Amino acid sequence: MKIYVDFDDCLCETARSFSELAVEMFGKHVPYEKIRYFELKKSFELDDEHLDLFMAAGHRPEVLLSYEETPGASETLREWIAVGHDVSIITGRPFSSYEPSRLWLDRHGLENVKMYCLNKYGRDGFIKKNDFSLELDDYYKMTFDYAVEDSPKAFKFFDHLPDLKVLVFDRPWNRECEFPNGNYRRCLDWKSIRDIVASESEALNP
Repeated sequence: MKIYVDFDDCLCETARSFSELAVEMFGKHVPYEKIRYFELKKSFELDDEHLDLFMAAGHRPEVLLSYEETPGASETLREWIAVGHDVSIITGRPFSSYEPSRLWLDRHGLENVKMYCLNKYGRDGFIKKNDFSLELDDYYKMTFDYAVEDSPKAFKFFDHLPDLKVLVFDRPWNRECEFPNGNYRRCLDWKSIRDIVASESEALNP
């Protein structure tokens, strides 16, 4: 099976790090469980200038490399690859963050996992015409059987795949969102995600 996996807040605890960074940079105390919006500007009540500073700080190589792994993430991806699943990490991080992001994966035993920076949100720092960067036209030519995603803003990027099963990693900012259709399923952790994929894989290959 072909599996799409988002990076931030699926593989690693990005929002928890940003919560600490907001205190350090601006004295804004927004605990992880109180981050109700995917848009950091809204969640942390930042103006455009402070948002730019915040995003730049959060994407420094040393910061990206410091993000804690979401428990069970790398183990699950390694297991999927070992049994023959085709796993692609599709992240909205700007391509300028590719090298430290790739190094983070390598350090977590995911050297064989493909990673692409998809220009989801038109952010600065996106570099076109690179083997590891995707414009939307290229992304829409790809197909997947499963997607692991946390952001409601990313759900629209699955509209071209009517049979895609979307495993929504439970986070505070997606708990009140309405899922587009019955193919979306909330998952509390990587164990539940792994069990769902394993169950269908066994059903297809008894």
